[in-house]
Amino acid sequence: MQSDQVWFLPWWLVVGVFAGLVVAVLIAGVFVAGSRLFPDERRGPTAGGETRKRAEIRRYLGAIDEEFVESYELSGTPIEFYLPKRDVAITFDARVFFRIEPTATHAVLVEHEMPGVHLGRRLPFETPDLTAGPDTDEPTRTAFAVLGLPTDASRAEVRAAYRRKVKRVHPDHGGDSESFNRVKTAYTVAREHASESEAETTPPSTA
Repeated sequence: MQSDQVWFLPWWLVVGVFAGLVVAVLIAGVFVAGSRLFPDERRGPTAGGETRKRAEIRRYLGAIDEEFVESYELSGTPIEFYLPKRDVAITFDARVFFRIEPTATHAVLVEHEMPGVHLGRRLPFETPDLTAGPDTDEPTRTAFAVLGLPTDASRAEVRAAYRRKVKRVHPDHGGDSESFNRVKTAYTVAREHASESEAETTPPSTA
C-alpha cells in the first residue's frame, strides 16, 4: 500500500531526494579521503615527528658526551631517554612528566617543537652551549657539536676535546674508522675557527 503511495509523489520530489542522497555520499567520501591524505597534525605528534625528535636528542647527548639509555622503563613508566649517571628522565609526554616530577628522578619535558640542541637549557647540570651565532656556518656548528663544544671555544679547549673524543672512537680502542675520521675532520674545522690565534698544522698525538 505504501509503495503505491510513493508512485503518487511528484517526480521532482523523488528525483530531488535521490540527488540529495548521492551528493551526501560524495561529500562524505571527499572528507574521508582528505583526512587520510592530509592528516591534521594538531591532533598530536606523528610517528615521523617523534623519530626526528629522538634523532635530535640522540645527537645532542652524543655531542655533549652524556651517557644515555633510549626507550627506558622507569618504575613501570616508559620514557624516551634516561641519563643513568644523572638520574634524569627525558620525556615527550606531559602526563609522564607530571608522574615522574614528584619522585627523586629529575624529569625533563621536551615539546616536539623544541630543537634538540636546546635540551641543555632544561637539564639540571651544566652543559656546553652548542647554539651558534648568525655568522657561524653549518659545517662549523657541526664540527664544534661533534667535539661537544660551544662555537666560541678556544683552541686549547678544542685540542682537549679532540684528545678526549678521539681516544673513545679510535679503532685501536674499540671504535670504528667512520667515527674516528669524523672526529678528526671536526677537529680540523673547529681548530680553524677557534678563538685563539695560535697555529697548528697537525692534529695532536692520540697515542
